[in-house]
Amino acid sequence: MGILNTRKNKRYSYQPRYYKGEGSPYELKHKFDEFRVTVSSNKGLKTKLNNAIEDYKHNNDKSGANRRVLIIISVLILVFLFIIDFDLSIFSFKR
Repeated sequence: MGILNTRKNKRYSYQPRYYKGEGSPYELKHKFDEFRVTVSSNKGLKTKLNNAIEDYKHNNDKSGANRRVLIIISVLILVFLFIIDFDLSIFSFKR
């Protein structure tokens, strides 16, 4: 064992006796990985951001969740402004 080298884990080629499925039964994978673009192993912030924007553009949102999120955020911002006594009259026209 060296001072600078770290110890590597041992790999075994164990296969369960009664497993008749595809691939390894021990592989941890999310349920929706094959449907998402943003889960891939891309490195770099720019690539991840571009993939997220492309996924957002081509997402067919039938339930209106994006609109609902925007409404919730706007209500929370208005409540916050009300709590800190922000003068909302600057947004109205003066006569």
